[in-house]
Amino acid sequence: MSSLLPSPPISLNSRNSKLFSSPTNRILFEAFEWHLPSNHKHWRRLHLALPSLSAIGITDLWLPPGSKAKDANSNGYDIYDAYDLGEFDQKGTIPTKWGTKQELVNLAVECKEQGVGLIWDAILNHRAFADTTETVKVVEVDPRGTEDRRVDITEPYDITAWTKFNFTARNGKYSNFTYNKNHFNGTDWNQDNEKRAIYRFVESGKTWAEDVGTMQGNADYLMLENLDYRNEEVVRETMEWGDWILQELDLSGFRLDAVQHYSWKFADAWTQHLSEKSANGLLCIGEFWNGDVDVLLEWLDNMSPDFQLYDVPLMYKIARLSWFEDIDMRDIFRNTLVERRPNNAVTFIRIHDTQKGQEMDTPIRYSFTPHAYSLLLLRQEGIPCVFFGDLYGITGPFPEPPTCWGKLPRIILARKLYAYGQQQDYLERSDCIGWVRSGDKLHPDGLAIIMSWTQDAEIETPVLSLRMSVGKNHAGEAWTDVLDFEWNVVVIDENGLGQFRCRKNSMACFVNNKARGRERFPVRFDADFHDLHA
Repeated sequence: MSSLLPSPPISLNSRNSKLFSSPTNRILFEAFEWHLPSNHKHWRRLHLALPSLSAIGITDLWLPPGSKAKDANSNGYDIYDAYDLGEFDQKGTIPTKWGTKQELVNLAVECKEQGVGLIWDAILNHRAFADTTETVKVVEVDPRGTEDRRVDITEPYDITAWTKFNFTARNGKYSNFTYNKNHFNGTDWNQDNEKRAIYRFVESGKTWAEDVGTMQGNADYLMLENLDYRNEEVVRETMEWGDWILQELDLSGFRLDAVQHYSWKFADAWTQHLSEKSANGLLCIGEFWNGDVDVLLEWLDNMSPDFQLYDVPLMYKIARLSWFEDIDMRDIFRNTLVERRPNNAVTFIRIHDTQKGQEMDTPIRYSFTPHAYSLLLLRQEGIPCVFFGDLYGITGPFPEPPTCWGKLPRIILARKLYAYGQQQDYLERSDCIGWVRSGDKLHPDGLAIIMSWTQDAEIETPVLSLRMSVGKNHAGEAWTDVLDFEWNVVVIDENGLGQFRCRKNSMACFVNNKARGRERFPVRFDADFHDLHA
């Protein structure tokens, strides 16, 4: 027997930090997918779905960016006005794609009553679709796809850039701040000749920030009108907006979009400032898209110890294993964030960026999704994130049904009820692994997981098994699979041992038949989200 993951260190960082107050067995839910219809009803539908989500164990909703963006169909990442949550007639619409501000506030109130937190998708890197243009002196730098954005390829010259944001319809409500060219350091469009390139502003000594990711030499520029966090007005305004939206929606945290593309000093100061304003602290998660765990760790070393990153290396490893590109299940967590820095890892198998048709499209074999979600939800390390499309299905040009044969709600509920206490791993085979959670004082029942995954045609045995200990206190109990993948009954012997079985390339989650909450399986969950009437 060995441990799949090392015990987490007692302290990750000597700096003092106010850690966020997390609910028991926290589960994030990315509460959208890229192709949801643009009918402005999403906040209302989430309001109606909230009781079911809370009942199975969802503790936090990661909301889409809900500020006014390009138009009524935008998902919000091409942000125009951060203060307009669907309240003002701007960009041809009052509601955002997701709904009106009042509907969002109603959702926030209901979340608080249900004990569910809200994670806001904060777009701090850029602004888009300005109201008017200005003349600005620039140089062109190496374009997308080449080696080094620090290399200038022209002499300085003037362009006409969309950098004036007036927010006339809002008329100073919430903030009198308006953006102009002084608040940006780059853009990708010259209105004079309608040329798309990457333009670095050079007026007043402007250049890229240095404390950013190293993609293409310097990752400061990503898209659109790039905010300049060397500008004190930008820093002050973004701080004030954070204070405002934190209070407006009583948030439990933030997801920081594209965090590697702007100043880590600012990102750290911003999250720590807001955490101090929150009574229970905040869960702040950075989206840093890199599959090398050492790159993520280097970034985390710059941040306060409570800052989180999505475990991109783990997501890639799970995808490769699902397609048998990797073949040893025992290595699934090796060189991942949840292995190396479990207290800073948010684990996931899919998000809106990786669904089919997206830039980071990363397919995972459908038959492996129960294994994958069990590896996230039923272990003790990391904070798992469940994707909307896996629970409710995906619409649009690449429609998909819910994953796990509709059994994902059962896995989520099993985490809520049983995934507590010490974890013992059983790793005798590369094609069949298992682990046991022993429970704790408040949740004493525990669980036992077994899963098989192999492409080896020489393994003719249709059923694989592991002898695992659940503790002598469970002697004589009958344990069965709450997921109903397996129908066999395991009777625990006087030494606390049981012979747990699953079919080849299947899995099971065994729990005492008389465990608390066992009558809630199978889970009654309405996955027909799109037919919820608001």
